[in-house]
Formats: sequence, structure tokens, C-alpha cells
Amino acid sequence: MPVEFLGYAATNDGSETHPRTGPSFDPDYTIRLARAHEDWGWDRVLFAYGSGSPDPAAATAYVASHTQKLQLLLAHRPNVSYPTYAAKTFATLDRISGGRLMVHFITGGDDTEQAREGDFLSMAERYARTGEYIDIVKRAWTEREPFSHHGWYFDFDSFVSDVFPAADHCPLVSLGGCVPEAYTVGAAQADVYCLWGEPLERTFEQIEAIRAASDEARREIPPRIQVSFRPIIAPTEEAAWDKAYRIVSDIKGNRRRRLSLVPAQSTGSRRLSALAGHSERFDRALWTPAALATEGADASNALVGTPETVAQALLDYYDLGAEIFSARGYDLLEDAIDFGRHVIPIVREEVAKRDAARAAGGTRGVADPGDRRSCAA
Repeated sequence: MPVEFLGYAATNDGSETHPRTGPSFDPDYTIRLARAHEDWGWDRVLFAYGSGSPDPAAATAYVASHTQKLQLLLAHRPNVSYPTYAAKTFATLDRISGGRLMVHFITGGDDTEQAREGDFLSMAERYARTGEYIDIVKRAWTEREPFSHHGWYFDFDSFVSDVFPAADHCPLVSLGGCVPEAYTVGAAQADVYCLWGEPLERTFEQIEAIRAASDEARREIPPRIQVSFRPIIAPTEEAAWDKAYRIVSDIKGNRRRRLSLVPAQSTGSRRLSALAGHSERFDRALWTPAALATEGADASNALVGTPETVAQALLDYYDLGAEIFSARGYDLLEDAIDFGRHVIPIVREEVAKRDAARAAGGTRGVADPGDRRSCAA
């Protein structure tokens, strides 16, 4: 199976451990970080969404014009624009980037954050809206004749777009969540299903739930699985653990970050916080205090150790069925370079060995929904 690495397309140098040194959108830093990912073997970067953050669609266009091959994952919340408008935005960005766009739909697990932009639906309603929204976006990418839609959340007549994704390309769609409603929508609509890093046993349970929902939706190929971590690496195990404890101390000492925290509301955040309260360490290298320090925010469980240890921990998840790894450090630029230089090559080499052994044994590979394809296919 192919393996991919997703980095983080921040627009400034701030993180949980330290405040940013410049504006929220720093053009020079944004490009330096994106090019570091492109130069050091990452496949794709995420442009995250926050209610008060710089517009990720504009940032995606900016990075697209300054990179050559880096794939671009745009996060989008269905409550912030009408689906026909969003479909045109995505198609335009795919054209600008030469077919490098992927879209991550954020249903929203935090009521406080959703309310900041006028979204007061319940979580179940939000997932239902997301499913309807994605269906409309996909139709807008493919329909060449006017079409109408009269649904529960959206109602319009005779829409047809005049901009479509790049030739021979259809943007992939990803979705996340760890509630039944998320599994239902994601299994039916997503090419990639996103999980936050949890112990192997709990991750396997979630993968099985997603596959079961995919079978229920009669999908021939289930979504690929993505798992997110905050890697903390150093040349020795001792140095890595010293670094990890310094990071947690810096998170706690970051006054601006501490004042911005609100009690975790999303199911994923609550799961991480509860896990951290149960134990600090799980499996080969999973470490939870960073999640506890951030109240479970932002996929904050860490993998701690030497590059070899962290790579082997990722391979444990690969063996469960995860094919995409989202990773983000605390010094965004330097950590992206270190991870790309020291961890990614190990994982790719070991995955290639596994694939070769599978091929030698005559085991049929799994079809890759990430292969280049046309929306009209």
C-alpha cells in the first residue's frame, strides 16, 4: 500500500510552545515552510481553518503559486459558504495548482468555535449537513448542465458552474470524527478518513468501525486511513524525552496560549484528555502529557524517541491499515525539516519492503483511490 505524509502549512511561526514573532499571515515564513516540506519529502500540507485565522483558501492559492509538486489540503467548514460557491472556489484552486488540491471538510466538534461564525446546529445536524454539502460539491464538479437541489439544508434551482477541476483530476475529499454520525458520512463520501493519534488498540477499533460503515454504504473501496501525531525526535532516546518534557513545560508557560484555551468540547478532544488522565505512555512511543497540557486540542498526542523509534511506531499504525500520517512539530520549520530528513525515509523504505514481500507472496494489493482521476470519470 502507498504511504503518504501530511505536514502543516502554517502562515506564521507561532505554536503551542511560543507566540508568533510576526503577523498572523507572514508571507515569507509561509513560503519557507511550504518549500521545506516540498524539499524534504512530504507529500502534502494542510491549510487549517480557524474562525479568526487567515483565509486558508487564499493561503492555498499563494503557496500553489510558489511550489511545484507539493500537494495541498484545504480545510473547509460547510457553515461558512454555500456549497455551490465553495465548489467554484475549490475548482479554481485546483486549476491554479495544476491539479494538486484536496479538500478536508470540517463538520465542527466545538460548539463555541462554531458559534463564532453563526453556526448553532447540533453535532448530529452538522454531520447531516456535511453529507448533503459534499454531495452538492461533487455534483458541481461534474455536472455540465444546470441542476437543482431541494434538500434539508440547501435549496436551489438550475445551478451550473463554468469552472471545473483541472483536466484528468478530481480533488480528493477527507473527513474526520469519532462518533457514529461521522463514520456514516465519512464512509459514504470520503476518500480519506482522518483519526487523531490514539493507542493502537483504540485506533484499530475505529478503523474497524469505519470499514463496517463503508460496507454498510456499499463502498467497493473504503476510505484510506490517516492518523495524526506530534512527533518529538532527537538523536538519542534520552535527548528525545528531555525535549518532550521541555515542550510540555513551554506549553504550560505560554501565557497567550493558556489564556486562549477553552474547555474541550469535541469528542476527539475529550478522548485525548481522558486518555492522558489514564496513562502517560502507550505502546512503543505514544505520549499523552502534551495533549493534557492543551486540553486535548489539535491532535496533540506525541510520538517520542529517536527517528528510528518514531518510524517504527508509525509502521505499527501502518500495519493496522493507516496509510497517511499527519505530523507537526512545535518548532514548525525545523521540525518539518528534521522529520523529513530522518523519519520519512525510514518509513518509506520499510513500507517498500513490506510491499515487495506482499508482491512476492502473490497477495493482491489494495486499489489506491488517490490515483489521478477525472471528476468526469
